[in-house]
Amino acid sequence: MDLENVLIQATLEVFAAMIFIEITPEKPLEAGAAMEYNLTSLIGLAGDFKGILAIQCPAEVAMGITGAMLGMEVTELGVDAQDAIGEIANMVAGGLKEALTSSGKKTELAIPTTVIGTSIRTSGLSGSSRVMIPFSSPLGQFGVELRYIIT
Repeated sequence: MDLENVLIQATLEVFAAMIFIEITPEKPLEAGAAMEYNLTSLIGLAGDFKGILAIQCPAEVAMGITGAMLGMEVTELGVDAQDAIGEIANMVAGGLKEALTSSGKKTELAIPTTVIGTSIRTSGLSGSSRVMIPFSSPLGQFGVELRYIIT
């Protein structure tokens, strides 16, 4: 399964259907490369496909996405931004789960957890593989990261 393409398509579908912001996938980042961001929403995956999916945004991008999604101006990283980016993570993870189920992999999703701060780095899943796809938008760049192990 081409996980990069699955993540790209799921993310494009969410933004086209729910946020109405045109986004463009960029070249996936190499192992060890990171993006700068202030808000991360994480969803755990369990079952035949174990992992963590993360949506990572700089503050201005997170506020812009939240404003577009809710139809209002957002001026701070607060509960609205946490909920909106968490819901985006949930929908992208749902697209991933659908693709995995179609390929015979049973997968369950956890409830999203959103963290706000600087210099946030996620870790875990020793021996996992990683896909990190940056997306560009009129609001700026954000990333979709997947760390995973297939059993």
